[in-house]
Amino acid sequence: MSDPSSVIDDLHEESEEADRLVARLGPEEWGLATPAAGWSVAHQIAHLAWTDHSALLAVTDGDGFRALVEQALAAPHTYVDEGAEEYARLAPAELLARWRKGRAALENGLRSAPPGARFPWYGPPMSAASMATARLMETWAHGLDIADATGVPRPPTDRLRHVARLGVRTRDFAYGVHGLTPPAEPFRVELVAPKSAGGELWCHGPEDAPQRVTGPALDFCLLVTRRAHRADLALTADGPDADRWLDIAQAFAGPPGGGRPPKEEGRGGRGHTP
Repeated sequence: MSDPSSVIDDLHEESEEADRLVARLGPEEWGLATPAAGWSVAHQIAHLAWTDHSALLAVTDGDGFRALVEQALAAPHTYVDEGAEEYARLAPAELLARWRKGRAALENGLRSAPPGARFPWYGPPMSAASMATARLMETWAHGLDIADATGVPRPPTDRLRHVARLGVRTRDFAYGVHGLTPPAEPFRVELVAPKSAGGELWCHGPEDAPQRVTGPALDFCLLVTRRAHRADLALTADGPDADRWLDIAQAFAGPPGGGRPPKEEGRGGRGHTP
């Protein structure tokens, strides 16, 4: 994507929608438990604010970001939770203000980035478009947890095309974090867009690829953000490699998440590792 403006615009809209979910909450409702084990509504916003801050450093202060990477390497399995916990201790009004200020600064930084710029990250370096896509994915996913906790329906939008594309592009990364060798050949992924996007088919990969994944785009996005167990989703894999991928797919950086159990186990279907 040569011009990142459209995905940055969609990140802005996704953030505004998530903001509306929490702006109406009273202080006590920020403590509501969400589907992410041990995380309240405050933790969800805290994580977004903390990660936006990390992304802003990556875009504007490479040395500052490298210091964060060193901290992450020192505590790879607790670093994310510790960041969320630190921010979640703030008063709700202060946390909300910090999140709003940070995401606005990040948006400005991404919009003003020179063409072709690449920024360091916890995984491979990212372009402005890739950074905005990753932030949109996280904002949608954590916003979904908040919506579940507060009982607010969140109909899917055409912004999910960014999450779906990221899920496809991170296929090899998912294999790698599980210590597996990615398949040499690309897969075909055919996803039915939400009705709000006209129900069109979002296609990725060669049309004649023998390994295929098909199903609703929403279900694919829930899978790659670890917000639903595969058993609860209407996704079909043709071919052993595609079938294996659906067991390990993840669109977010970091170690593999444990996911959540299927609904029939009585603990809810949506979920992902914070």
